[in-house]
Amino acid sequence: MNPQEPWPADAEEATALQSRLRRSVTRTGPAAHEIQRLAGLDVTYSKNDDRLIAAVVVLDAATLEVQDVVVHEDRPRFPYLPGLFSFRELPPLLAALEKLDHLPDLLMCDGHGLAHPRRFGLACHLGVTTRIPTIGVAKQALIGEYAEPGPRRGDRSPLTDKGEVLGTVLRTADHVKPVFVSIGHMISLEDACQVTLNSTPRYRISEPIRLADQASRRTLKSRQSHPTG
Repeated sequence: MNPQEPWPADAEEATALQSRLRRSVTRTGPAAHEIQRLAGLDVTYSKNDDRLIAAVVVLDAATLEVQDVVVHEDRPRFPYLPGLFSFRELPPLLAALEKLDHLPDLLMCDGHGLAHPRRFGLACHLGVTTRIPTIGVAKQALIGEYAEPGPRRGDRSPLTDKGEVLGTVLRTADHVKPVFVSIGHMISLEDACQVTLNSTPRYRISEPIRLADQASRRTLKSRQSHPTG
């Protein structure tokens, strides 16, 4: 699952790579009910040094029971630049995925897919690189316009930019802020929304992503409290 293209040295090369790879994104794939194992991915950055922890949590799609948890410690290999976030998070997330005994049927990440200025956010980059269906579920919009969805769980409205639908603004629980769902790779927007709702039975954030966030934060705190080497 290593990136198939040479890793960019700067923003210009990264932008050019996004433009090439976005042509590979597909908007069709397995239906929501066909997904058996789904994974949440997240990265936590240390505030004290340049350390980061990438976590992947795999759940049974029907019961949401945890099946596997892996973490990977690393350091950023690309600066933080607007619109190029995936080049910072992709390497450690791929390294974490490599530690799984069995790959999941679908990936969910705390970030955007097509809802990106160049239509190639972290979820797209993950999906195209791994060739696994991928969904982006973000807490706020990066680009686009939308009407506030209704107040009930399941209410939604389109996220658009210049007339193009980039994703869905989805209410995952009654009277909480919506999340921003977009296609990463190999899934339709409707199925992406259904998977998101299915995996969000209680909180605003879907269980795979929420648990991955907890795992990465917990691991970073533990390693900072008990350093090795």
